[in-house]
Amino acid sequence: MRLIIWTLTAAIAAAASPLLAADAPKGQYNNPGNILISDQFNNRVIEINDRGDIIWNFGLGPNDISARSPVGVNDALRVGDRTLISGTGAPPGTEPLCPSGCPDNRVFFVDKAGHITWQYGTFGVTGSGPNQLNTPVQATWTASHTVLITDQGNQRVIEVSLKGAILWQYGQTGVSGAGPDQLNNPNSVEVLDNGDYLIADENNNRAIVVNRAKTILQTFTAGGALSGVAFASRLPNGLTLITDSNNNRIVEVDGKDKIVWSYRTNTQLGSNPNPLPTRAVRLKSGATLISDQFNHRVILVSHAGKLLRQWGTLNSPGYGTASTTMGMNAPYDAKAIGDHTGLTWFNGAVTRGR
Repeated sequence: MRLIIWTLTAAIAAAASPLLAADAPKGQYNNPGNILISDQFNNRVIEINDRGDIIWNFGLGPNDISARSPVGVNDALRVGDRTLISGTGAPPGTEPLCPSGCPDNRVFFVDKAGHITWQYGTFGVTGSGPNQLNTPVQATWTASHTVLITDQGNQRVIEVSLKGAILWQYGQTGVSGAGPDQLNNPNSVEVLDNGDYLIADENNNRAIVVNRAKTILQTFTAGGALSGVAFASRLPNGLTLITDSNNNRIVEVDGKDKIVWSYRTNTQLGSNPNPLPTRAVRLKSGATLISDQFNHRVILVSHAGKLLRQWGTLNSPGYGTASTTMGMNAPYDAKAIGDHTGLTWFNGAVTRGR
């Protein structure tokens, strides 16, 4: 595998620019404030400006199930001028060309031109051996220049070097459970400032914090109310933002596991009654960017619960190459470039994107 050659751009140096800034340049690749979206069943990752114009994409669109597209993509992260993509694969019944399911099973970096510059996992191969994954749903770039992969079907989170070596693992490969060093359908992982790991343990209905020694330090269940924890992120104020997918809401919990804020995505007239939102990212402005999966849209909501922006069409899947007004199909992940939790690459050093 080739190591990534990082190119730092002027846009990255300007990463503090706010989302939706009136004076932000329009149509520029990697412009801070642009939104990177994993358009799941359109088999593509798109970058849009605040108007929803598509200014970059990787993937050939719906019904393309070749390695030229991230099949059933669940996650994308802009790292410098490259994009880290999780080719999750399409589950049975979601892709007409392979009704029994289409495996992808890759995590990879692509450059602006769409060239893959690094990859872990083998396209179309499902496994747990060297260079094999089983339904990777999320990937995180770390300060150690490694990649954390949520390898959902293998019931584990792994840290992989750029040479392809597994350096650390949480969860026993192929074993689902809720005991020590066990996960059940993990869906995301984030590195905290102190080096611990925040894991969304989806089918155990919890988010957990574990250390390098694999000790569980904290468990969040919102008092036992969570169902289908699709994403978890630690906020600068110490609270934890959690996507409570099966309950169609985003919640924020304090250190005592008490809900202090929530937002439901299925209350708008015409909404899918069960949209199963997936990602929720808190921006510098205090607004929350939400991937409202089966409402086929990405939304921006204020902390007061006001819908500020919408990209895509409520409860109506679609596809177009010019704008999100033409539709998306089950967008699973959305992040504002230069303004999201988790690690990203700025000015020659890895720092938090806040």
